[in-house]
Amino acid sequence: MLIKDLSKFVEKEVTLKGWVANRRDGKDLVFIILRDGSGQCQCIGDIKLIGEEKFNAAVSLGLESSIIVKGKVVLDERQIGGYELHISELDVLQNVKDYPIAKKEHGIEFLMDQRHLWLRSNRQWAIMKIRNQITFSIHSFFQNEGFVQMDAPIFTGNACEGTSNLFETDYYGDKAYLSQSGQLYGEAMAMAMGKIYTFGPTFRAEKSKTRRHLSEFWMIEPEMAFHDIFDNMDLIENFLQYVLQDVLKNCQSELQIIGRDTQMLESSLGKFPRLTYDEAVRIIKGEQDVDGQNSIKSLEDLMATTENRLSEINTEIAEREQKLKTPGMKKGEINFNQTKIGQLKNEAKDIEEDLRNIPQWISSAKNFEYGNDFGGSDETVITRLFKTPIMVYDWPHAVKAFYLKRNPNDSRFARGVDVLAPEGYGEIVGGGERETDENLLIEKIKEHDLPMESFEWYLDLRRYGSVPHAGFGLGLERLVTWVCKLKHVRESIPFPRMYGRLMP
Repeated sequence: MLIKDLSKFVEKEVTLKGWVANRRDGKDLVFIILRDGSGQCQCIGDIKLIGEEKFNAAVSLGLESSIIVKGKVVLDERQIGGYELHISELDVLQNVKDYPIAKKEHGIEFLMDQRHLWLRSNRQWAIMKIRNQITFSIHSFFQNEGFVQMDAPIFTGNACEGTSNLFETDYYGDKAYLSQSGQLYGEAMAMAMGKIYTFGPTFRAEKSKTRRHLSEFWMIEPEMAFHDIFDNMDLIENFLQYVLQDVLKNCQSELQIIGRDTQMLESSLGKFPRLTYDEAVRIIKGEQDVDGQNSIKSLEDLMATTENRLSEINTEIAEREQKLKTPGMKKGEINFNQTKIGQLKNEAKDIEEDLRNIPQWISSAKNFEYGNDFGGSDETVITRLFKTPIMVYDWPHAVKAFYLKRNPNDSRFARGVDVLAPEGYGEIVGGGERETDENLLIEKIKEHDLPMESFEWYLDLRRYGSVPHAGFGLGLERLVTWVCKLKHVRESIPFPRMYGRLMP
């Protein structure tokens, strides 16, 4: 049976199979934290019940040893999951020695090199469980809304958004590219089915090492016939709120494990503010306030409070390090102070990074040039002022993809929309209404210097039964990163592929 089902077997004998996540022992008792992929449980071995031989085997177990234990399930709300197992029998499948990932702090590069093992840690397990729930909720939403899941090809003969960031491959002697989006194919499928969504891997060859970039990631791309940009925004909002509600309902324990304050997720169940590009630019530059908050002033205030906090941390570290020099200090107090110093130093590292970033954010905001796309700094500046995701729409057509429809009331703008997550996480959704005018599409294909012959099939969609249609793309890993409040997108996927990393 699985640990997650222990509540059904209180005061009954069960058998658990799993791995040792932790172990401590005393004179006659051994305490094993067992994990089996579904959860964790404290298992207690008493030498009087299991005998000296089994007891000695238990106290010798290293981290990640694989074992089978049998015993009685006992209710204990103080323990992980609220239950513990009193061991009556124990079989050791493998006693592991020198597990590479010990309890001490490790650098991120070491952990990434050990990703195949790091996935077993409590925090990474919780993140993957949340990712799984998000994936399930995405399918549930679209299936409930009458969408048909269809698959776009991974090998493509044409670029969707330009050729500069494509992985080129040899395809039986011809050039082919790993897909950067299934959207163009999604449009074709929507003309057959009405409403479809694709869910698959996509690839970008940008040589970027920012916390938001992966070279391989998963995209959800719905496409809807007879939808305009405003129908599209309504769907995006309903979709994201559905997923967030599911995560809040089904992942409370996992959110607690990773220390995620859910207040921002809960506030995101309300209406998403909708801003035109023009409004968003004024907010970024500090020319328009949001609920009494000014972007530039709030960043300057943040700089001051962050500097003060760093000073407080450094003072406390020095005081605790001095205290550790006190003769005769008890082991428990020594361990407490050492742990606290480690936590404070980690917080100081984060704050020092903020102190490097904030001046850049201020400079970027003050000097933003109208007509440009938003960079990561710009997205951070504006999203800090909101407690929900925001939608920015009607972008200058020059900075958006060739297939977006022009605003019929002002041709300077394309009917695109970006959804920016709060807390500085930035873009998680990009989409918009598609251009239906064949001649305008041809003009944009030439403007982007794309090979016309590769898009003849796409132009056919405007020649035979063209209708208004819209859609969007959601980066799964960016959504997981925001929901879990991760510092880097690399923790949001089991095995990240990004510039400079191909293994493990």
